[in-house]
Amino acid sequence: MPDQFDESPLNEQSSAGPSWWYAGDPAARKEERASRRIRRISLTDRLLSHPGRLSILYFLTLIALVTLLLLLPFATRGWMFTNFPVAFFTAVSALSTCGIPVVNTAEYWSAFGQVVILLSIQFGGLGVMTFASMVALGVSRRLKVSQRMLTASELGTNKLSEIKSVLSVVLGTSIIAEALTFVLLLPDLFHLNHGNVGRTLWEALFYAVSAYNNTGFTPDATGLHINRWGVGLPILLSAFVGTLGFPVVLNLVQCARRRMSPKRWTLHTKLTLTTTGILVLASLAWFLLVEWSNSALFPADDPGMKLRRALSAAVMPRSAGFDISWVPEVTDETKVFMSALMFIGAGSSSTAGGIRVTTFAVIVLICCASFTGHRDVVVFRRRLPRRIQMTAVSVMTACFALVLVGSVALMFVTGCDFVDAVFETCSAFSLGGYSVGVANAGNPACLFILAAAMIVGRLGPLTIAYAISRPMAPEPIRYPQENIIVG
Repeated sequence: MPDQFDESPLNEQSSAGPSWWYAGDPAARKEERASRRIRRISLTDRLLSHPGRLSILYFLTLIALVTLLLLLPFATRGWMFTNFPVAFFTAVSALSTCGIPVVNTAEYWSAFGQVVILLSIQFGGLGVMTFASMVALGVSRRLKVSQRMLTASELGTNKLSEIKSVLSVVLGTSIIAEALTFVLLLPDLFHLNHGNVGRTLWEALFYAVSAYNNTGFTPDATGLHINRWGVGLPILLSAFVGTLGFPVVLNLVQCARRRMSPKRWTLHTKLTLTTTGILVLASLAWFLLVEWSNSALFPADDPGMKLRRALSAAVMPRSAGFDISWVPEVTDETKVFMSALMFIGAGSSSTAGGIRVTTFAVIVLICCASFTGHRDVVVFRRRLPRRIQMTAVSVMTACFALVLVGSVALMFVTGCDFVDAVFETCSAFSLGGYSVGVANAGNPACLFILAAAMIVGRLGPLTIAYAISRPMAPEPIRYPQENIIVG
């Protein structure tokens, strides 16, 4: 029998070691419990220390959960199992707030399935980084500096001390906007549903959440009642507010509360509102001039009706794809124009996607400064930092490459032409929610390609780059500068 005091390698398995001597010591047990607690805390800290990876983990976990719920037989009206590509695509489309449907939401999904989709839209609309930060707050009761910095970038604030209050404002703004839209929709929907209270409440809630979060899912089989101002106008206004982004809404509310003039708005607010206004007016003029005789978009000759339809078509492509019945009938020129609008997208930290209107504005300002020979990029008497310019160029280039690769891949797997492929990819990436029919439930490869574009569009290229990158040490040497010829 081996000696129990023998600590040699030969007696390693049979020996309890000297630990048996003090195993019953209360101080030793306390120290062991403390060490285990330290290990658990360190695991949490490691998770929270990389907010980019936490955001991706949170989003992928939600996708897996929602997909599993939609695969259940009672998620459909016919109590049948949904095939995986359709369930996965619907989950990604709802969580990313894109809203491209491959099946009719009202006719295919049961009440349970529609509730799952509605909750997915709400969680997706709050923003990946925003909700990941709330998870971090709930777990650790605090935010680390790295988490605060990325959350500040997502929410558009520069002060780390304001993050917790901004998160509260984000939730409050979402609830108030959705509640107002819900109340404004009730009268007309009650009339359209012939006094059915339950149906009216459900449609008003679904439209309110879907509109503010810029998602194209609709709770009724016929789609958006765009011809009625009582339904179309609240949804249009809610979707437009959602495109501005939380930083702009927060700044406007603060300035209004303090009775400050527009001159005191932040540069981000001024640039977002100016660029958004130009894009909306250009879109309105385009649809009125180019598609005036399109009976699919303008079914009636009434000028007032055409103006309402054109206004909806001017606002929705950059955000929510409500009422997509007319999209396949437009000209190729309009498809290209809409693709450009969707690629630009909406405001930063908004519920919509795209490269963001501020990124587009910075790119235009950089080109203007370069063509006119100016050294600095100046707007509203403010000089843009070089870091902002480099970020805008990086985002623009990465997103353009993504759309190009996705479009070519769609052409391979579906056989569609280049215009339709670009339109569908831009809609998926920018979370626009429009479709010309390329997204097909019978083509799983197409659904997976578009789902990948939605995921990248929702997370953003910067979040993904931050998640996979490693901290780089400062460059010890700055090499001599030499010019090259470009253009």
